[in-house]
Amino acid sequence: MAKPGLSARIAALNLLNGVLTDKRPMSEMTDAGSDILRKLSGSERARAQSLTLSTLRYLEPIDVLLDFYLKKEPPLRVRNILRLCAAELLVDGISPHAAIDSAVSITKLGRKTVHIAGLVNAVCRKLDGEGREHWQEHPTQELPYYLRSIMLNDHGADAVALIEEAHVRAVPLDITVKRDEDMAELADLLEAEVIGDKALRLQRAGQVSALAGFEEGAWWVQDFAASLPAKCLAGIEDAKVLDLCAAPGGKTLQLAAMGGHVTAMDLSKHRLVRLHENLSRTGLAAKVVTADVLTWKPGVEYDAILLDAPCTATGTIRRHPDLPHLKDKAAVISLVALQKEMLERAFEWLKPGGQMIYSTCSLLKREGEEQIAEFLAGNDKAAIEPIDADALGVPHEWLTPEGYLRTLPSYWPENGGMDGFFIAKLVKTK
Repeated sequence: MAKPGLSARIAALNLLNGVLTDKRPMSEMTDAGSDILRKLSGSERARAQSLTLSTLRYLEPIDVLLDFYLKKEPPLRVRNILRLCAAELLVDGISPHAAIDSAVSITKLGRKTVHIAGLVNAVCRKLDGEGREHWQEHPTQELPYYLRSIMLNDHGADAVALIEEAHVRAVPLDITVKRDEDMAELADLLEAEVIGDKALRLQRAGQVSALAGFEEGAWWVQDFAASLPAKCLAGIEDAKVLDLCAAPGGKTLQLAAMGGHVTAMDLSKHRLVRLHENLSRTGLAAKVVTADVLTWKPGVEYDAILLDAPCTATGTIRRHPDLPHLKDKAAVISLVALQKEMLERAFEWLKPGGQMIYSTCSLLKREGEEQIAEFLAGNDKAAIEPIDADALGVPHEWLTPEGYLRTLPSYWPENGGMDGFFIAKLVKTK
């Protein structure tokens, strides 16, 4: 009979290997039908995911500590076993006996690693002893070098340090409420804090589908920062609105609730399933199209367009700590080129006098400020309309000198932070 908790730890090891070796996103490996989690109970699946996320959040400081105790580099599987045990001991506060015994047992399961079980036992015991004292020196998630170097150049050392601290804090659940008149009642029922127009924040959420108002479609999950791009569009009631890269649909729901005649487009049929589910649950309407922005021909012009472009998603690392380990500098360059093509093509579908939002959940200026500067330099029909902080109910400090909106994970630290977003509002002048 397997030892208690061993199946969840083995699954966590497979998830960690998937991220760090195969560059597979956690969302892909934990989706319905995942081979890694399929045979686990609900509690085991939850534990496997939480342990993997804890390990990824603290991967850099964990490796610093492990290198202090390892005289030579072990096989990658063994290093990952040690990483998981370190996270259990130093981050999650799991019983030392259970964490160390499981690490040794998993090592013995591998034909090529069974002989290293003694080393694993010795290193884990050192982590549990003197390692705890050293651990206090590494309280934050340090980003991989390639990403950290870009962000240091974009935001400076002080801001990056605050962002890294934000990445390891508990992440609250934000929801967008469909109707203004439901705000007070839902805030009371959910014991939630009102954080903006139609936005509530829950510090302790539990199972989302079991929360008051979910089945009735009274709200949907959406980080506060992610709700801002749609709110930057003004007067779209009865207007033709195009939501590009729309899945899983939070912005589509917002635009429909604002009274727009919405066409929601995404390349991924799989991701659009969630959008259809959300439309059905909330009773909101939108025309849904599966297509590629670079080849699609809409045949009409739109009053308003929202392009939430594919990006490095570096603004969401606090929710998805696997992200920094999935992409490298080459991926950044490729994404910037794709954003440029999408922006230029989508702007052609805008009516003269129409408004367009370009947004990314990225912290990198080349995906935001620099991307828009280059677009404006090459397009004499485009102009910036400065975003109105007062209308959004956000601090003026979140605006850039150009009139863009830039949020960082370090904002609102006392309340749980937010995702990092870049938002620019364009108008078509002729």
